[in-house]
Amino acid sequence: MRKGGTQRGGEAAAALGAPTPARHCAAMGTRPHLRLLLLLLCLCCSLPSSIRGSNICTSRGVTTCQQCLAVHPSCAWCSQEVFGKGSSTSRCDLKDNLLDGGCEGSAVEFPSSSLRIVAEKALSDKASGTGDVTQVRPQKVHITLRPGDAKQFTMEVKQVEDYPVDLYYLMDLSYSMKDDLQRLTTLGNKLAEAMGRTTSKLRIGFGAFVDKTRSPYMYSYPEEAVENPCMGIHDRCQAQFGFKHVLSLTEQVSRFSEEVVKQQVSRNRDAPEGGFDAIMQAMVCKDKIGWRPDASHLLVFTTDAKTHIALDGRISGIVQPNDGECHLDSDNIYNKSSIQDYPSLALMSEKMSDNNINLVFAVTNYVYPLYKEYSQLIPGTTVGTLSEDSGNVIQLIEEAYAKIRSKVQLELLGVPEELNLSYNATCLNGEVLQGLKSCQGLKIGDTVSFSVEVQLRSCPKEKNRTFTIKPLGFNDALEVTVDFACSCDCEASAEANSSVCTNGNGTHECGVCQCHPGRLGPRCECSVEDYSPSDDANCIPKAGGPLCSGRGDCLCGQCSCHANEFGQVWGTYCECDDFNCLRYKGALCSNHGKCSCGFCQCDAGWKGENCNCSTRTDTCMSSIGMLCSGRGNCECGVCHCTQPGAYGATCEKCPTCPDSCTIKKHCVECQHFQRGQYVDDGSCNRICKDAIKTVEKLVFRDSNAVNCSYKDENDCIVHFQYSEDDDGNSVLSVVEKPECPEGPDILVVLLAVTGAILLLGLAALLIWKLLITIHDRREFAKFEEERAKAKWDTGNNPLYRGATSTFTNVAYRGN
Repeated sequence: MRKGGTQRGGEAAAALGAPTPARHCAAMGTRPHLRLLLLLLCLCCSLPSSIRGSNICTSRGVTTCQQCLAVHPSCAWCSQEVFGKGSSTSRCDLKDNLLDGGCEGSAVEFPSSSLRIVAEKALSDKASGTGDVTQVRPQKVHITLRPGDAKQFTMEVKQVEDYPVDLYYLMDLSYSMKDDLQRLTTLGNKLAEAMGRTTSKLRIGFGAFVDKTRSPYMYSYPEEAVENPCMGIHDRCQAQFGFKHVLSLTEQVSRFSEEVVKQQVSRNRDAPEGGFDAIMQAMVCKDKIGWRPDASHLLVFTTDAKTHIALDGRISGIVQPNDGECHLDSDNIYNKSSIQDYPSLALMSEKMSDNNINLVFAVTNYVYPLYKEYSQLIPGTTVGTLSEDSGNVIQLIEEAYAKIRSKVQLELLGVPEELNLSYNATCLNGEVLQGLKSCQGLKIGDTVSFSVEVQLRSCPKEKNRTFTIKPLGFNDALEVTVDFACSCDCEASAEANSSVCTNGNGTHECGVCQCHPGRLGPRCECSVEDYSPSDDANCIPKAGGPLCSGRGDCLCGQCSCHANEFGQVWGTYCECDDFNCLRYKGALCSNHGKCSCGFCQCDAGWKGENCNCSTRTDTCMSSIGMLCSGRGNCECGVCHCTQPGAYGATCEKCPTCPDSCTIKKHCVECQHFQRGQYVDDGSCNRICKDAIKTVEKLVFRDSNAVNCSYKDENDCIVHFQYSEDDDGNSVLSVVEKPECPEGPDILVVLLAVTGAILLLGLAALLIWKLLITIHDRREFAKFEEERAKAKWDTGNNPLYRGATSTFTNVAYRGN
């Protein structure tokens, strides 16, 4: 099995245009010792395919032109009537082999894949007043694909400056939001001023919601409570409603404040609200809301409570699903509130994509975790924490819009299941990120590109299909039309019950007879009833081997393969099938490839013997924008940590690795001070996604915050705090002024040095004097001690003799 696989692998490589020795026959040059070997090799490669052996096209034993095209993009079919007297006997072969075998060029069916740019307007630098803004290039692409073949194109996306913004403020007017409504009346002009720093083409609108007007969602007893639900708490409020569109999008900001002042809160009975009903109507009622087609659509949803979801309507006997259509009456009130159920998350996601809506959940801290979970299920949604009186709503909207504009993520609409798409993103600094279809950390005016490869895995029923690739929340999109080159031109002239096929026992199509049931042979000349055991020799590949590999019957001297419940069996001797390949978790070729004669042919984006190894790398991308956090290798879409002590899905956890302070100090250097290693190598925007804040001093606001400090290149001590906000985004709070050492005072230094010298000299003299005094005293004491011991004693010394003296008078003469 392995030997056969190696041979087929080599033949497949040749079919794909891999270099062969025959291409180098003319390059023998001046190497005599290699001439003989290369000459023999070249002669072998120049032999006809029937002599050299089969290739990927001939090994499948196909009988129709359409089957031949589906084998491999390199396969061609000869529809010529008389064919096979030369070197080749298979009508399905490589194009060059067919031409060498005597097939005329006009009779060769070899559709090729192609790609053509239909519309490619240049990207805009700034939004113009005419509304003609281009943020995606190209705009239309036409592709022709053969089965198994792929084509690649590049899509560019640019966030243009001063892009128009439509902001629709959707507010919960239940009784608990009374203080928030009063605060909102004063925020209209401030909101316009804040958004005006981003765009000069702002339009703002307003809508409100409470809940469905049916029991048990509303107060229905006593009757007075229907008109005044607040009567039980000695207050006055308006009757409950589902959704009410108050102000269409307008450039007159004063209108916003005027309409908000007119509003009154209402009151519902249960805790959750009907906010999803309101979101759906605000999205789909485009004409009444006033959404512009060439603007960024920002839908701000504010509430302090949970919300009802799909199927909650059954509590009130509402079983009709939400249809996702606009149902505003003449008073701009949602008139299907008590008839249709709440919309599902899937329906909301679909309508958000269709209408290019960016949804912002501005909710209080109490329900923040719930809406955070919703945002994970609804693409294009951001969540912010609203203060108790909505005082920070302007800051929240600014941050949400900045976050939306800082990310470009592609979404696919209407892609046929027969197509396989793979991506590579080129984000900032030209760095290519394999397997990604999104870029983050962008600024307005940045341009990113995505390399998109489209592969046709199998042939659908339609001849062509069109799908769309668009950035999430953008109005601009790329329209891709794919023609499926799955059929042959010669099929159009097929002749049923043709005289070419013996006695009209078949359909003559593309040069061959497609025999009726029970007939076999090139011209359908043989009947299965005319079986002769002498024909069995042609159905045995090796002497003593099983007939038709034990998986077929020998009829008219050729193998008729048995039908198999697991798949297709084919080949001259029924030796091949499409179900005996390696499996992964019970799935043939991991459901990411085709089984061809015992070997998996993987789809684009997959590799390995059983196609279970993904070539994607986005699953290995850590939160800091590095593959496996820079501590491992991405293999088959999974991180394998190589740094000792590192673990986690993206090797993000490592107790023995440098701590967060050590890692984040490089981001402080590049983001706050615009210097350091990341600035030098241009990786700051890719690695550092942190929000930078400047503070006067560090204060612990979160138990998970970490206070850090380091000494910079100027010997100044920089203090910063590393923490995470409610959205899970990292925040670096940097102390505005580093602690730098002050310069020395020259006079003080001079006096200090002089004083030190004098003190040291005086101390040296004192020490010397002290040492001399001590030494003298010791010597004197020693002398005194020796003198005291020097006493003479003659009484006991036996050797002592007294002194004698003799005096002679030299002048005396005896007289």
